[in-house]
Amino acid sequence: MGTPSPATPWGGALWALLLATFGCSAGQPLGGESMCTAQPLAKYSITFTGKWSQASFPKQYPMFRPPAQWSFLLGAAHSPDYSLWRKGQYVSNGLRDFAERSEAWALMREMEAAGERLQSVYGVFSAPAVPSGTGQTSAEFEAHSRHSLFATVPQDTVTEITASSPSHPANSFYYPRLKSLPPIATVTLARLPHSPRAFPPAPGLGVGGNEVADSLPAPETPLDCEVSLWSSWGLCAGPCGRPGAKSRTRYVHARPANHGAPCPALEEEAPCVPDNCV
Repeated sequence: MGTPSPATPWGGALWALLLATFGCSAGQPLGGESMCTAQPLAKYSITFTGKWSQASFPKQYPMFRPPAQWSFLLGAAHSPDYSLWRKGQYVSNGLRDFAERSEAWALMREMEAAGERLQSVYGVFSAPAVPSGTGQTSAEFEAHSRHSLFATVPQDTVTEITASSPSHPANSFYYPRLKSLPPIATVTLARLPHSPRAFPPAPGLGVGGNEVADSLPAPETPLDCEVSLWSSWGLCAGPCGRPGAKSRTRYVHARPANHGAPCPALEEEAPCVPDNCV
């Protein structure tokens, strides 16, 4: 749906909507011949809600140059023989540019070529970007009434997008205290009533959709303090012939947030005997 800005820690991630639609269906025989009769198009709205906030993901939350943000929404209605990407396979150059740099021109040309050459892409839709980590953006599209969406989406369908749970402390989404991470975004797909009048607005959006809503509240995720490994021990300091002391230090990787565990001591001393007395 939307993608975090390529300059943020989530650069490279992509949420693309792939909706399959079919052409017209065969009607009743007329004069011994079958003819393709026009079928009404079903109207849908797709709403992307970003929940990437400093409260929900405090570790290394991007605040400057640029801050956390989501790219614009880009999707296509297409037949089953076309896909933008498949799991375990290399993506196209256009999809790579969109995921890594939020540049959509090459991807849109690829979709247009599939529509002209393969007759597989029937329509492309987009919606504005979300300039922060939280907020909503929405778009509307049409699909054939005989498509499976017409039967499987009788009401709003909400899908949560959750970040993976990495095992390395250097990752921006490393929260070992949590069994599962909170959703970073949600996608709502709704079938709209068939009416010649204007589409009803999506929840939280202005009339007609395609607008970005205000920021939404997000749950707080506790972030425990993260420190580095201890440095090596320093030289033993003290008078000759008497017990002395040596010390070592460590520094803070990530400060605690949202009532997370406080930082431990950053300096430690141990007794020693000076070995280089003059």
